[in-house]
Amino acid sequence: MISFNVPPFTGREMEYMRQAVENLHISGDGPFTKKCAEWMQGRFRVPRALLTTSGSSALDMAALLCGLRPGDEVILPSFTFSSTANAFVLAGARLVFVDIRPDTMNIDETKIEDAITEKTRVIVPVHYAGISCEMDTILEIAGRHGLKVVEDAAQGVMSTYKGKALGSLGDFGCFSFHETKNYSMGEGGALLLHGEEDILRAEILREKGTNRSQFFRGQVAKYNWVDFGDSFLPSDMNAAYLWAQLERADEVNEDRLATWNAYHAAFAPLEEAGRIQRPTVPADCVHNAHMYYIKCRDLAERTAFIRFMAEREIGCVFHYVPLHSAPAGLKFGRFHGEDTYTTAESDRLVRLPMYYGMKKEDRERVIASVLDFYDPRR
Repeated sequence: MISFNVPPFTGREMEYMRQAVENLHISGDGPFTKKCAEWMQGRFRVPRALLTTSGSSALDMAALLCGLRPGDEVILPSFTFSSTANAFVLAGARLVFVDIRPDTMNIDETKIEDAITEKTRVIVPVHYAGISCEMDTILEIAGRHGLKVVEDAAQGVMSTYKGKALGSLGDFGCFSFHETKNYSMGEGGALLLHGEEDILRAEILREKGTNRSQFFRGQVAKYNWVDFGDSFLPSDMNAAYLWAQLERADEVNEDRLATWNAYHAAFAPLEEAGRIQRPTVPADCVHNAHMYYIKCRDLAERTAFIRFMAEREIGCVFHYVPLHSAPAGLKFGRFHGEDTYTTAESDRLVRLPMYYGMKKEDRERVIASVLDFYDPRR
């Protein structure tokens, strides 16, 4: 059986987790948490990176830091995971979904401005498959209208837009280190921050509303409950697991790219023949091989494809059901404009097995099976 996903494991995870236990510090903000944060700050060129308990909690923190009030509106794509929407619903906002681009499956930047009202406060670009949204346009629109930009870069660790790391471009950037991501701590995430005021507020929010971080830096004589907060701090054991992968981040990235590139080259003839569509990577984007997908002709063909691959013991899955059509999406938001591509393109998309350490023979077996499915002699 070729699994759709295998959680990343580089070799020193158990050693580092043992060290965390021997350090007598398995709660948050221990040595490994600090190592991971410092690595991200240096690699992604941001003033502050805070590890969180999940990508969802990073989004929750970002939404709360935006200072949303009931009735405020947030613009986002419908083709995303529920966590993107949940964060802003929990903060009291209404969701305004707009259509996606069929080439990247990202939010269509040309549809955003028409969706802005006097109630709009935030734009949420979701970098699908680790391929950047058109951030220059989005940031320009946000700047003219005085809006915050929260990047959902859950899939974008190590990807860039015009040389800048995804997650570092907006007011807040959110990563995920779930087991399905390129780098994992089981459950975990990170919030990237810029301004000193946002950094201080985020530290307080993450530490249950206390100024504990300032206390440990010697900036206050004692720590106290100073504002609203929650517990968004992951265990140092989780951070130890992640550190083993961040140490070898480039190796992991190159390994995944090898599989992505092999798929992309092998399926070029199918695209040229009009049988499928392959992912598009715009010229300004460098991606991280988070996933490889193809687009079938329609929903019926995709269903048959997944069944065909399952019969050959190869795990393939479709992705999001558009949020605007889900019960909660209907309750908490609305779709602005026409749904030209969101539903139609999501019905066609199917993801192939992709993970660090995938064996060459397994990769070739996936490729051969895809080609067999589309063989006109079958």
